[in-house]
Amino acid sequence: MKPVLQAYQFALDPTPEQDVALRSHCGGQRYAFNWGLARIKANLGQRDAERSYGIPDAELTPSVNWSAYSLRKEWNEAKGEVAPWWGENSKEAYSSGLANLAAALGNWSDSRTGKRRGPKVRFPRFKGKRVGLSCRITTGAFGLVDVDRRHVKLPRVGVVRTHESTRKLARRVERGTARIRSVTVSHRRGRWFVSFSVEIERTDPTPSRPDTAVGVDLGIKALAVLSTGEVVANPRHLDVALRELRRSQRQAARRQGPDRRTKTTPSQRWRATQTRIARLHTTVANLRRDGLHKLSTRLVRTFGAIVLEDLNVAAMTKNRRLARHLAGVGMAELRRQIEYKANWSGVHVHVADRWYPSSKTCSDCGAVKAKLRLSDRTYTCDQCGFTLDRDLNAARNLAALLSVATGGDGGELRRDSPMETHVRPAPRGQRVPPREDPQGQRPYRKERAQDTVSHAS
Repeated sequence: MKPVLQAYQFALDPTPEQDVALRSHCGGQRYAFNWGLARIKANLGQRDAERSYGIPDAELTPSVNWSAYSLRKEWNEAKGEVAPWWGENSKEAYSSGLANLAAALGNWSDSRTGKRRGPKVRFPRFKGKRVGLSCRITTGAFGLVDVDRRHVKLPRVGVVRTHESTRKLARRVERGTARIRSVTVSHRRGRWFVSFSVEIERTDPTPSRPDTAVGVDLGIKALAVLSTGEVVANPRHLDVALRELRRSQRQAARRQGPDRRTKTTPSQRWRATQTRIARLHTTVANLRRDGLHKLSTRLVRTFGAIVLEDLNVAAMTKNRRLARHLAGVGMAELRRQIEYKANWSGVHVHVADRWYPSSKTCSDCGAVKAKLRLSDRTYTCDQCGFTLDRDLNAARNLAALLSVATGGDGGELRRDSPMETHVRPAPRGQRVPPREDPQGQRPYRKERAQDTVSHAS
């Protein structure tokens, strides 16, 4: 049994003194991050200036090593002068800030040299006081308190009470099946949280139908449509809370808020309204996360293989008519949960190509439509006349895609559909004909964007 990394998060109820100490630690991490970034930028700027005067590279000012070890060593030499108050906080606060800086610089360097795939990573920027508060602790006296399993111990902060019981993690630590590696304290949505990174030995149950593959088509009208014909409704938690959210935001706009130009301090009523707005957003986020966890767990514990789409959610949210509805679904979060839970249970997850026309392909004969508008909710094949719901047709095509990806019939896996004998993959090599573009843009780009939006409907 291979151990895996898992996080356990608990809400905290610190005292006013502990709240000040936690904020001080998070501020120390931010200060160390900005201190190291200022040294790196000054060194890079000096080298660029010398290079502009024609000085050869061998004679330039030596570059600063931005590994976490080197940055921490330089900080220890200079902290007495640049931060004489450093002893108020644990050394882990400053080490975590420098470690974050080293990771950010490494990602930027890999993006420049082509070692990192994906979008281009920008150079790190200074962190302001308005960024989220967080602090990571990897060494020192931290952990759970076994008195009543309602307290955690943090270095230089002390024993802090948790809002909920920590018995789930405490029992595993007592049995020796879990080992705490690090602790991260963060302030989000108006309260403090502590997250334990744990190396744990999991024994997840095998799927109830291990020889069955299922296709999952995500959308807005329905959260997910499975190739079995099941439709998972979209609860639309954000839409339900919009009326109260708009009312509270209008109320906050009428009250005296902070103003950096006039140094105006916010009123107590404005603070109370902002607390109510944050609490409402928290409720919506918790309800959405709970529903996605239940769906992903059920899929992983039922089917032996799951086929998903590689949706470009960032591009889809540029449509102002669909942006709020797409953001309220949580498509990327559902895929993330399915992938890591499937890794624990040994379930195969296949991600279809982003440009695979699952909505335009007939699940009966394999013909591909040239055009399919987003408003066409029923798919009708022009070749064989097959008619089916648009989302169910896409889900069946995704389930059939697994046999193509495995290079045959999919091995022992079978496609789980009420019409298994009528489901077969689209012919290989068949391409979607490009649509005509009246604005002179590249037709294949516009066609791919339209196909991406149609997948999520």
